[in-house]
Amino acid sequence: MPRLTIDDLKKIKEQYKSTITLREGGYRAKVTVHMGTCGIAAGARKVMEALLDEITKNGVKDVIVTTSGCAGLCSKEPMATVEIIHEAPVKYVELSDEKIRKIFKEHLMNGHVVEDCALVMGSETAY
Repeated sequence: MPRLTIDDLKKIKEQYKSTITLREGGYRAKVTVHMGTCGIAAGARKVMEALLDEITKNGVKDVIVTTSGCAGLCSKEPMATVEIIHEAPVKYVELSDEKIRKIFKEHLMNGHVVEDCALVMGSETAY
């Protein structure tokens, strides 16, 4: 068996670290794709596929992707909510695979909200 190099050890460390980070909830960002029946009918599956494709192509390990049901704005579907740690969540509306790729590059990777696709920024509160 060949000896491990320093680069091999670094790769193993990064793979392990990313697995632990996600498992322990230490991810940097979360994207929720709203996939109620209205979202699916409007194209949410293509949005989800494009987002997962970008994450895979870019080797991103610190972003978690989840789904939810309808957010109550059926006419604005497909929708996704982007939450970056220590920042207000942003709800994006009327998405397409091209728009979610732009959101991935600009918001998730560079921290710039894509205003032309955003409906609202901030959290809902009950008080």
